[in-house]
Amino acid sequence: MREKNYNLELIRMVSFFLVIAIHVSNYFCRAFGEISRGEYLFSLAVDTAARVSVPCFFMITGALLLGREEPLEKHGKRLLRFLTVLIVWSVVYYLWNTFYMGTSYDLKEILYVPAEAHLWYLYAMIPIYLVLPFLQVMCRNLNVKLERVFLIVATGAAFLYYGLWLMDAEPYYDLPLIGDRIYAYYVFVGYYIYKYRHHIRLSQKTAAVICLSSLAAAFGATWGVTELYGKHYEGALTYACPFIVLASVMFFLIMLRLKDAGFRPGERAGKVIDLFCGCSFGIYLIHILLLDHYKKYMEPYDLSAWIALPGLTAVIAIASFACVWVIRKVPGGKKIT
Repeated sequence: MREKNYNLELIRMVSFFLVIAIHVSNYFCRAFGEISRGEYLFSLAVDTAARVSVPCFFMITGALLLGREEPLEKHGKRLLRFLTVLIVWSVVYYLWNTFYMGTSYDLKEILYVPAEAHLWYLYAMIPIYLVLPFLQVMCRNLNVKLERVFLIVATGAAFLYYGLWLMDAEPYYDLPLIGDRIYAYYVFVGYYIYKYRHHIRLSQKTAAVICLSSLAAAFGATWGVTELYGKHYEGALTYACPFIVLASVMFFLIMLRLKDAGFRPGERAGKVIDLFCGCSFGIYLIHILLLDHYKKYMEPYDLSAWIALPGLTAVIAIASFACVWVIRKVPGGKKIT
């Protein structure tokens, strides 16, 4: 059994908190014009900084799984688990939205429209898991030069697709192995950075400057377009935006190299990290229920974002963890969280 890499586990733990922060801050960002300018800018700053989290989940997948040699049976079990989770939580959110939130959803659209928006992550991961055994074989047989060239080509394609998207266009053909979305790209980048984390000639300070500069650029672009059109703009906050790509990759690299890439928590801290990381997937799945409950009774302007955003993020994180911890004690609970 492979030794647990606590640098990756620390990234996972930080990322699931930031994912909650994205969804909470989004609620206030989308209320531009209804809340004060200061509250909007605070929410936007949190939203922008937290955007590094979701790419990190894909990069963790690449770091842990690409390059491995696993039996097809293990791939089948992994894929079956994700399909089971998707079905169960789609039903949960269909019932929740229909009978509690009062929003309609057509089950006929289940193949291309998630029952709840954040379930898109499962829709992205299932195709990746389908081709994962082939990607593993590819990565095991690439030499250093081919890995570097593939990274350059894939990066160029990802940035090109974003440019076309901004022009409301799309390529006639997308790049095989990567597709027209950014997620498989992140998986490969995670594998590459993890493999060469000791050899990448970029200091932690330089990586931090690039990360912060990229986030500042995404923040500035979002604020500028929002002010121009009078409506919150999210185009510079998508995970395909080059600013978010650069910030996410640099954040992943920085965290991966903490303590010379050998972060070792104390015994008590290690148990806390293990406990929270074991529940992180379930927290991702369940936390929208708690946020929706808040949104049902509270408008963004009812409570200042300065108070609500950090408070709500913390409360939802703790409550979600408690719910998932209980669910995982029930027979079959671990299979759906």
